[in-house]
Amino acid sequence: MIITRKVEFSASHVCRSPRLSEEENRRVYGAAANPHGHGHNYVVEVSLEGEPDPVTGMVLDLKELKELLNREVAAPYDHRFLNYEAPPFDHVVPTAENIAREIWRRLEPQLRGAARRLYSIRLYETPDFFVDYFGEAPCST
Repeated sequence: MIITRKVEFSASHVCRSPRLSEEENRRVYGAAANPHGHGHNYVVEVSLEGEPDPVTGMVLDLKELKELLNREVAAPYDHRFLNYEAPPFDHVVPTAENIAREIWRRLEPQLRGAARRLYSIRLYETPDFFVDYFGEAPCST
């Protein structure tokens, strides 16, 4: 069984790599490379896979999950300029892919249990662009 809870936050960021020249940054990231930044209203869907507890009937108490998402996602990211206020984005380009991976890293140890595990992170950067992250499985080529 898979359960999903959603959390939202608004944040700004700049997509620029110090390993690329100014011209390369503009070519790779386009308008997102603007040094003044731009913002998004992010939506994060966190999905857990597990078996419902035989007594409570829940994979995880949804109040507990909501508190965890507020503490580990909304509080550190909401109304922040990610590049300057939310490590590791002071040295990691805050693309949607990297933000989803970092949210996984923050949540996975706290959601690991005998009867459940973190299944996926879906991060919407815009209404028509999202990233699904399923952990550190190697990519097939």
